[in-house]
Amino acid sequence: MTADAAEKIESHHPMSPRNVTAFALIIVSFLVLIPGLTKPLITISASVEVFGFSGEIFRETRSILQSIKSLHENGDDFVAGLILFFSVIVPILKGVLLLTAIALKDVKRRFGIYLFVRNISKWSMADVFVVGVFVAYLSAEASSNLAGAIEIGFYFFAAYCLVSLAALQFLKFEAPAD
Repeated sequence: MTADAAEKIESHHPMSPRNVTAFALIIVSFLVLIPGLTKPLITISASVEVFGFSGEIFRETRSILQSIKSLHENGDDFVAGLILFFSVIVPILKGVLLLTAIALKDVKRRFGIYLFVRNISKWSMADVFVVGVFVAYLSAEASSNLAGAIEIGFYFFAAYCLVSLAALQFLKFEAPAD
């Protein structure tokens, strides 16, 4: 059997070694997504200097989910919605659909889901963009009295993005014969 023929047979089987690796990476991506959404993402502090004395007047640490809630409570529903969609809904939907595709026996439906996820994948990088812009905006040092620090949640979320992309790169299904 040629290498091409072996690869073609392997790619039609949902639990090929490549797809087993993808399955494991999808599970890992969920495991790092949860703290990526719930752990502190950023800490912002503001200080004031009066007559040579400096004092902190504001310090707040927020996770992605806390930021979404805060934006919503402040009436910034559009921004909250964007972050919710690209940082929570798309990642969860993408992972669930990939796990479903691996589990399906119907080659046509499996491939359809696979294509759908591959097509929305280019949009799923928008979650990195949205959170990146959000972090850059909040941590920009507009003055010497404003400071921002990236927290552990940011690293978990970044890990989710990388692991999720790796999972999609490993996953491989061939198009159905018809």
